[in-house]
Amino acid sequence: MKKMWSPWRSQYIDSIKQANESDECVFCGLSKLDVDDPKNLLIDKDDKTFTVLNLYPYNNGHLMVVPYRHTSDFNELTDEENVEVMHKLQLAKKTLQKIAEPDGFNLGANIGKISGAGIENHIHFHIVPRWNGDTNFMPVLGDVKVISQDLLETKQRLLKAYKELKNK
Repeated sequence: MKKMWSPWRSQYIDSIKQANESDECVFCGLSKLDVDDPKNLLIDKDDKTFTVLNLYPYNNGHLMVVPYRHTSDFNELTDEENVEVMHKLQLAKKTLQKIAEPDGFNLGANIGKISGAGIENHIHFHIVPRWNGDTNFMPVLGDVKVISQDLLETKQRLLKAYKELKNK
Protein backbone atom coordinates (compact mmCIF):
# COMPACT_ATOMS: atom_id res chain seq x y z
CA MET A 1 0.00 0.00 0.00
CA LYS A 2 1.28 3.46 -0.89
CA LYS A 3 0.97 6.23 1.66
CA MET A 4 0.54 9.93 1.08
CA TRP A 5 1.49 12.52 3.67
CA SER A 6 -1.40 14.86 4.56
CA PRO A 7 -0.74 16.56 7.91
CA TRP A 8 -3.79 18.80 7.49
CA ARG A 9 -5.97 15.71 7.98
CA SER A 10 -4.73 15.16 11.54
CA GLN A 11 -5.36 18.85 12.30
CA TYR A 12 -8.90 18.37 10.99
CA ILE A 13 -9.47 15.25 13.09
CA ASP A 14 -8.11 17.01 16.19
CA SER A 15 -10.25 20.11 15.58
CA ILE A 16 -13.40 18.00 15.18
CA LYS A 17 -12.58 16.06 18.34
CA GLN A 18 -12.09 19.33 20.25
CA ALA A 19 -15.27 20.84 18.77
CA ASN A 20 -17.34 17.85 19.85
CA GLU A 21 -15.79 17.79 23.35
CA SER A 22 -15.74 21.55 23.89
CA ASP A 23 -18.34 23.36 25.95
CA GLU A 24 -18.54 25.98 23.20
CA CYS A 25 -19.91 24.82 19.88
CA VAL A 26 -17.75 25.83 16.92
CA PHE A 27 -20.85 26.96 14.98
CA CYS A 28 -22.25 28.94 17.90
CA GLY A 29 -18.87 30.69 18.14
CA LEU A 30 -18.82 31.41 14.40
CA SER A 31 -22.32 32.89 14.54
CA LYS A 32 -21.03 35.73 16.76
CA LEU A 33 -18.39 36.88 14.24
CA ASP A 34 -18.74 39.63 11.64
CA VAL A 35 -19.18 38.72 7.96
CA ASP A 36 -16.98 41.65 6.91
CA ASP A 37 -13.98 40.39 8.91
CA PRO A 38 -11.58 39.06 6.24
CA LYS A 39 -10.04 36.57 8.71
CA ASN A 40 -13.09 34.34 9.12
CA LEU A 41 -15.05 32.30 6.59
CA LEU A 42 -18.53 33.73 7.20
CA ILE A 43 -20.36 34.62 3.99
CA ASP A 44 -23.89 35.64 5.04
CA LYS A 45 -26.01 36.17 8.16
CA ASP A 46 -29.78 36.41 8.39
CA ASP A 47 -32.49 36.09 11.07
CA LYS A 48 -32.43 32.30 11.61
CA THR A 49 -29.27 31.10 9.81
CA PHE A 50 -25.78 31.98 8.68
CA THR A 51 -23.68 30.71 5.78
CA VAL A 52 -20.01 29.83 6.07
CA LEU A 53 -17.31 28.32 3.86
CA ASN A 54 -16.26 24.87 5.00
CA LEU A 55 -12.75 25.04 6.49
CA TYR A 56 -12.06 21.52 5.15
CA PRO A 57 -13.98 21.58 1.85
CA TYR A 58 -14.79 18.70 -0.46
CA ASN A 59 -14.48 21.13 -3.38
CA ASN A 60 -13.80 24.82 -4.03
CA GLY A 61 -16.77 26.84 -2.76
CA HIS A 62 -18.12 24.19 -0.35
CA LEU A 63 -20.61 26.14 1.80
CA MET A 64 -22.64 25.30 4.87
CA VAL A 65 -25.93 26.86 5.97
CA VAL A 66 -26.26 26.70 9.75
CA PRO A 67 -29.25 27.56 11.96
CA TYR A 68 -28.27 29.85 14.85
CA ARG A 69 -30.22 27.72 17.29
CA HIS A 70 -28.03 25.00 18.76
CA THR A 71 -29.63 21.64 18.03
CA SER A 72 -28.53 18.39 16.49
CA ASP A 73 -32.09 17.17 15.94
CA PHE A 74 -33.41 17.78 12.43
CA ASN A 75 -36.98 17.33 13.72
CA GLU A 76 -36.57 20.22 16.17
CA LEU A 77 -36.13 22.82 13.42
CA THR A 78 -39.04 25.23 13.26
CA ASP A 79 -40.96 25.98 10.07
CA GLU A 80 -39.26 29.40 9.97
CA GLU A 81 -35.81 27.83 10.28
CA ASN A 82 -36.61 25.28 7.57
CA VAL A 83 -37.82 27.97 5.17
CA GLU A 84 -34.74 30.13 5.75
CA VAL A 85 -32.38 27.14 5.36
CA MET A 86 -33.94 26.39 1.97
CA HIS A 87 -33.81 30.03 0.86
CA LYS A 88 -30.16 30.28 1.89
CA LEU A 89 -29.28 27.05 0.07
CA GLN A 90 -30.96 28.47 -3.05
CA LEU A 91 -29.00 31.73 -2.68
CA ALA A 92 -25.78 29.73 -2.19
CA LYS A 93 -26.50 27.75 -5.37
CA LYS A 94 -27.17 30.93 -7.40
CA THR A 95 -24.02 32.54 -6.03
CA LEU A 96 -21.81 29.52 -6.69
CA GLN A 97 -23.28 29.20 -10.17
CA LYS A 98 -22.41 32.86 -10.82
CA ILE A 99 -18.79 32.75 -9.61
CA ALA A 100 -17.73 29.18 -10.36
CA GLU A 101 -20.09 27.77 -13.02
CA PRO A 102 -20.19 24.20 -11.66
CA ASP A 103 -21.87 21.41 -13.61
CA GLY A 104 -23.88 20.27 -10.59
CA PHE A 105 -24.19 20.30 -6.81
CA ASN A 106 -24.31 17.96 -3.85
CA LEU A 107 -26.75 19.14 -1.20
CA GLY A 108 -27.42 17.56 2.18
CA ALA A 109 -26.81 17.12 5.88
CA ASN A 110 -24.92 14.47 7.81
CA ILE A 111 -27.10 13.80 10.83
CA GLY A 112 -25.30 11.84 13.53
CA LYS A 113 -21.72 10.66 13.81
CA ILE A 114 -22.31 7.40 11.94
CA SER A 115 -23.56 9.35 8.89
CA GLY A 116 -20.29 11.25 8.66
CA ALA A 117 -21.10 14.35 10.69
CA GLY A 118 -17.78 15.89 11.72
CA ILE A 119 -19.60 18.30 14.01
CA GLU A 120 -22.54 16.28 15.21
CA ASN A 121 -23.84 18.54 17.98
CA HIS A 122 -25.11 21.39 15.73
CA ILE A 123 -27.06 20.61 12.57
CA HIS A 124 -25.79 22.19 9.36
CA PHE A 125 -26.48 21.79 5.65
CA HIS A 126 -23.83 21.39 2.95
CA ILE A 127 -23.87 22.62 -0.62
CA VAL A 128 -20.89 21.42 -2.65
CA PRO A 129 -20.29 22.56 -6.24
CA ARG A 130 -19.27 19.76 -8.62
CA TRP A 131 -17.64 19.77 -12.04
CA ASN A 132 -17.56 17.11 -14.69
CA GLY A 133 -14.29 15.28 -14.12
CA ASP A 134 -13.63 16.73 -10.63
CA THR A 135 -13.00 13.23 -9.36
CA ASN A 136 -9.59 12.28 -10.66
CA PHE A 137 -6.92 9.84 -9.55
CA MET A 138 -5.99 11.78 -6.39
CA PRO A 139 -9.15 11.04 -4.35
CA VAL A 140 -9.70 7.66 -5.96
CA LEU A 141 -6.21 6.26 -5.49
CA GLY A 142 -4.63 8.53 -2.91
CA ASP A 143 -7.63 9.47 -0.74
CA VAL A 144 -6.52 13.08 -1.26
CA LYS A 145 -8.55 16.01 -2.60
CA VAL A 146 -6.79 18.94 -4.25
CA ILE A 147 -8.43 22.30 -3.53
CA SER A 148 -7.09 24.81 -6.02
CA GLN A 149 -8.32 28.09 -4.56
CA ASP A 150 -7.48 29.88 -1.30
CA LEU A 151 -10.47 29.97 1.09
CA LEU A 152 -10.15 33.69 1.88
CA GLU A 153 -9.93 34.50 -1.83
CA THR A 154 -13.05 32.42 -2.38
CA LYS A 155 -14.73 34.30 0.48
CA GLN A 156 -14.11 37.66 -1.19
CA ARG A 157 -15.56 36.45 -4.50
CA LEU A 158 -18.59 35.00 -2.72
CA LEU A 159 -19.21 38.16 -0.66
CA LYS A 160 -19.25 40.29 -3.80
CA ALA A 161 -21.63 37.92 -5.59
CA TYR A 162 -23.90 37.56 -2.52
CA LYS A 163 -24.26 41.34 -2.27
CA GLU A 164 -25.11 41.61 -5.97
CA LEU A 165 -27.71 38.81 -5.84
CA LYS A 166 -29.32 39.99 -2.59
CA ASN A 167 -29.78 43.51 -4.01
CA LYS A 168 -31.75 42.23 -7.04
